[in-house]
Amino acid sequence: MEVHRKLGPGFLEAVYQEALEIEFQNRNIPYQREAPLKVNYKGHTLKKEYTADFICYDKIVIETKALCDLNSEHESQVHNYLKATSFKLGLLINFGELSLRYKRIIR
Repeated sequence: MEVHRKLGPGFLEAVYQEALEIEFQNRNIPYQREAPLKVNYKGHTLKKEYTADFICYDKIVIETKALCDLNSEHESQVHNYLKATSFKLGLLINFGELSLRYKRIIR
């Protein structure tokens, strides 16, 4: 919320990610940025990887957007990340609207 309060809407996604990283550091939140996610299929690890914007506390997937509106594809992206990691919680955060919009996604 602090990032959106200070920057507001209109910046590129990468700007919000960089600012969010600063907030994580300032608040001592453990995170990994652009975390590679492996996908397993019938006991095989696939070569294709997903990349989550952030993983916090080694168990929460954070996906950031800077769009006018979110849709079901964006939610599906987080669901896929949760499947790939076996994590239970994901946050989809959209900085592109006048008010910060976020959605908790639980697997």
